[in-house]
Amino acid sequence: MAEKRQGLFRGKKNKGSSAAPAKQRDVTPRSQPLQGDAGKKQDPAHGGFSKTLTNFIMCRKTADTEDADKFDDRRTDVSTASIECAEMSNYVVKADQVPEMVRIMHQRLESPVTADVRLFMNILRMAEEHPAGVVLTLLRCAPTCDRAATVMWRTIGSSSPTVKKVLPTLLCVMEDWPQHSMFTSDGDDTDVFALAATLVIWVIVQVPKCHEAMHRYAPELLMALVVQICDSTAHTSEEVDTFWKQCQEEHHLSTNPSRFAVQTMKALLCRLRCDNVVMEMARKHGWDTLLCADTQYYAVGLLAREMCRDSMPLCSHIALHLLGLLSTEGHRCELPFLAFLVEVLHCLDMGKCGGTILEMISRHLQSECRERRRLALRGLVVPSNDPSMARRIGILSQQLVDVLGDADGEVVSMSLCVFTNVLQHQDILVSSTTAPKLAEALLPLFDHDSSHVQLLSIQLFCKVMELVVDEGKKPLKTTVNQSLLPLFLHCHEENQRVAKASRETLLRAAGFLKKRGLMQMVKKDKLSKFGKCLLAEDRSRAAEHLRRALPYLQSPQEPLREAAVRFMGTAGRYLKGQPAELHVLTQALEAMSKDDSPSSTNLEIRAIFGQRSAELRSSAGFREPGSQEEYQETVKRAPPLNVTGAPGTADAGYG
Repeated sequence: MAEKRQGLFRGKKNKGSSAAPAKQRDVTPRSQPLQGDAGKKQDPAHGGFSKTLTNFIMCRKTADTEDADKFDDRRTDVSTASIECAEMSNYVVKADQVPEMVRIMHQRLESPVTADVRLFMNILRMAEEHPAGVVLTLLRCAPTCDRAATVMWRTIGSSSPTVKKVLPTLLCVMEDWPQHSMFTSDGDDTDVFALAATLVIWVIVQVPKCHEAMHRYAPELLMALVVQICDSTAHTSEEVDTFWKQCQEEHHLSTNPSRFAVQTMKALLCRLRCDNVVMEMARKHGWDTLLCADTQYYAVGLLAREMCRDSMPLCSHIALHLLGLLSTEGHRCELPFLAFLVEVLHCLDMGKCGGTILEMISRHLQSECRERRRLALRGLVVPSNDPSMARRIGILSQQLVDVLGDADGEVVSMSLCVFTNVLQHQDILVSSTTAPKLAEALLPLFDHDSSHVQLLSIQLFCKVMELVVDEGKKPLKTTVNQSLLPLFLHCHEENQRVAKASRETLLRAAGFLKKRGLMQMVKKDKLSKFGKCLLAEDRSRAAEHLRRALPYLQSPQEPLREAAVRFMGTAGRYLKGQPAELHVLTQALEAMSKDDSPSSTNLEIRAIFGQRSAELRSSAGFREPGSQEEYQETVKRAPPLNVTGAPGTADAGYG
């Protein structure tokens, strides 16, 4: 029966009175055994078993196997079962007898009478033959894991093969109680606290002999604990509080549920011999960060990075497990899981998993969650370095182009990195449909606040011109023409890497457009004459070029401002007689008047523009402003100046 999930717990329901027992849910392992070992270290002391249980563990090593041949097939009548029958070793328990037998064993261990070794043998046999029934019954009859239940769980923990059989059911309870409740053979479908299963893991993980089983199910266990931490941080209820107070009293715990889940994760990592991970997370305050809902995804990413340094094989299996969880939409822990996965993607075989990875990333790139988009892009950087994935990433080209318009500089930077990585592989060309869209999106980024984004966008623009297919060259020419002036001005950048990339890309652009004169100016390093040459080759667009230069008058870099002023002085000579001249001159004067520390060149050009503006106004019959206030009022009446720093938008009214 489907029910809504309520955080860490499920509400209690009345046991159904079904005439026939419901079918038990089949629980099977979901991961392959892990290979390899990280190294041997001493197991921490976690407290001893009872004397009888200790003797039992020692006896198991030398037990006479012939005793098993004496078992007969007679059924135990559970309705008349007694405490003594629970101690007998020569019986076979049927599935419908398991719940009652588990309760009898639990009651036997609660009694003051010393338990017989045979009782522990029977606990193991029953858990091996009916793991789901034993787990669910014990969780229901002793959810707080009292003393007797603790002995039973530790008995199970003393046998790694038995632990392997019970862990799948415990994981089901920890991760998410199934929509169709899990029945025991007596028809009991009472819901179980997910936190109760976590408590059991905490008990079992302290038994040294559980190492092999814990290693096999480490991916599922670690991620189930992440779910527990996230849920216990985000959800709280009176029922959970009441249950946890009972657990605290039973085990003398002084922590809340979320911190207890973290404590269990630490114990598990130590059992997996990842002690260094535990210490590094503590040193970097990762455990505290994990307990804050707003920063959990970051802490999970940190955990992944530390685990990669300590145990690469384990990370490889966790990556496969997470890829399966994230292949479908809707998991409530998508963000933390994605944060872990992007850190361990390099552990996966791209040839086998590449398609699934791209499908998952494509979905998250379209998410409204900024952090999810950022993580998806980080994840895409890894496969973009793989030659076998380069062509397949092409299906995401439009999404990546759209990301270039994002306000987040880090997101834009990662998208540029993906494009750059892909185009570095041999035999990869830019399609005729992608090239103009990509080039148009790159042009505004030349003026980005981040010099890193500037550098990547300019270099990528150069790559697009170099690798565009022949059919795409003609549609690309318009954008390349618009790039000439911005690239020329950025050759004067104070950042030498950006300036160098601008010169190289400017040379490529001039060659792409077959403008030999411009190519010679760049090759011979005669940039002082480049502006004049550009205007001479394209007189009809002088006003357009001048408008593109206007935003650079407000650049924080003086060399860039001076280059823009010099170019505008040259452009002004080509504007005489054009209707747009007065309007552009007015805008230029307004921009230059805001320069707090104008250079001599700036002042000179400003005077020239002012004189020319006065001449035009006089010839048109306008009275010259008699004061500075009148001049400012005249400027205010002029159409507004686009000062967004994006030259491509400044000339919206020009072809």
